[in-house]
Amino acid sequence: MAGENGALRQGGGTLDANVARHLLVTMWRIRAFEERLEPLKRSSTVHGLTHLSIGQEAVAAGVCTQLGNDEIVYSNHRAHGHALAKGVDMGRLLAELMGRADGCCRGLGGSMHVVDVAHGFFGATGVVGGNLPFAVGAAFASRLRGDSAVVVVFFGDGAAQAGIFAESVNLASLWQVPVVFVCENNGFAEFTPRSAHTRVERVSDLAAPFHVTAATVDGNDVVEVHRAFGEVLASASAGKGPFLLECLTHRRSGHYVGDPGGYRVASDDESWRDKDPIGRLVRRGATEGWFGEDAARAIEAAARDEVEAAVAFASASPFPDLTLPADLTYAR
Repeated sequence: MAGENGALRQGGGTLDANVARHLLVTMWRIRAFEERLEPLKRSSTVHGLTHLSIGQEAVAAGVCTQLGNDEIVYSNHRAHGHALAKGVDMGRLLAELMGRADGCCRGLGGSMHVVDVAHGFFGATGVVGGNLPFAVGAAFASRLRGDSAVVVVFFGDGAAQAGIFAESVNLASLWQVPVVFVCENNGFAEFTPRSAHTRVERVSDLAAPFHVTAATVDGNDVVEVHRAFGEVLASASAGKGPFLLECLTHRRSGHYVGDPGGYRVASDDESWRDKDPIGRLVRRGATEGWFGEDAARAIEAAARDEVEAAVAFASASPFPDLTLPADLTYAR
């Protein structure tokens, strides 16, 4: 079902073929983009520290495809998937990562500072947990305006250990603002497994002292993420926020492009391959009759073609004029 701004929402707990196909398209666009991004970064065509979300696509797709342009998303350092799922143009996103003038921020933001206000993507941040208070503030503004616009903020399990997390959740609860905290719990805070820095296994348990409704779902099952977030979104839109949704997922690559990954256990990565969100939806799609193998392969091919078009667009874009930073910093 299409929402007011083209967002795909569906009640009732089951998906129809249209929504399921859109979720697969979104995940493949993210996967193909980031698989192409890695060699671009290694060749220094893409600049700055770059974090990939390969393996985590179900969270971005299950959440952001249900949001319209008037609903705000704050992302973190692993932002490409959230941006694409929210509607940011792929070519402009890649141009931004390449430091080109046609980028979302005219080439000055890079991977960790992507912003596209027109699509309700209010930005990524390189500060762990730094996006949380911004989201609470935006949701508070929404409440003061009297509208029903929901704010969604993504963060990792490492950010939940920062004091700013507790402060933000506390204020969100105190003010009863329409914000949804979405934790992408991939088991690592940079290079450290969760078991090494806390005895609290589930981030959702941290919301209890603040009387915030929270749940934990399988973040590699896009159908489950879509269902759970849809329920939360409806309640938040009705003024019953805030909420916290923890999505248990797995990143297939290192913390950043170039991370040697010596801290990762190969057997753990292998065990997650069967839980890959794209493969799971393809198998589910065949069982439910949403799409067949030929349609799934065509979706992948279309995504990879779109990525190559984005590479061509971004490569043809000029670098920004050297006077641009000063023009944007100082008033005249």
